[in-house]
Amino acid sequence: MPELEQALAEVAAEMAERTDRGKVATYIPQLGKVDPKKFGIAAVTNDGRVILAGDADQPFSIQSVSKVFTLTLALGKIGDALWRRVGREPSGNPFNSIVQLEHENGIPRNPFINAGAIVVSDVLLAGHQPREAIGEILRFIQFLADDETIIIDREVAASERATGYRNFALANYMKSFGNLHHEPELALGVYFHHCAIAMSCQQLAMAGRFLANGGRNPATGHSVVSAERARRIGALMLTCG
Repeated sequence: MPELEQALAEVAAEMAERTDRGKVATYIPQLGKVDPKKFGIAAVTNDGRVILAGDADQPFSIQSVSKVFTLTLALGKIGDALWRRVGREPSGNPFNSIVQLEHENGIPRNPFINAGAIVVSDVLLAGHQPREAIGEILRFIQFLADDETIIIDREVAASERATGYRNFALANYMKSFGNLHHEPELALGVYFHHCAIAMSCQQLAMAGRFLANGGRNPATGHSVVSAERARRIGALMLTCG
């Protein structure tokens, strides 16, 4: 796989030389402390090859990337019944839009915008306390990545809760339409914490292998989801991610 190794090395080298780094997110204060010079890239093949470049081993708050894993868990719990509460179409609006949610009677357009991910968190809460649901999500990601060192960044989670006024508005609005089955602050507790999971590029690449391998973990051969469901999740990531 020398071509892939060379490609990743070239990308990392180019990014290391660039001075136009943009700006880190500041709407969550703790994210504003991230070093904008950091850049990592990782690729993991189905035959077990791991190719890394740059800061690929540095953990960071994965934020909305976590929504792929919570969607996978929610579909495992209630299957296609999820689509009665969350849509499957691109939004075309900001990820935290309230206007669209009002127009569509409290049904989020897809599971990757904030409102949709809050509904998914509500689904994962069923029969659990928030701490149990959060633990289930974390263990699932640790299992997929085969890495028990993955943790939740508590400081990021606290920073999200302290400044998450728009998310509280979204949750309360959906509750008024009956699309949250638990109290908004409980669903949001799950949501804030899974967004604050800290992983490296390498760990993320390992955790996502099942989607590139027909729903199976290539390391064990065990099925995580069906091949059809893996394709559907991939399609949602392509159109709505």
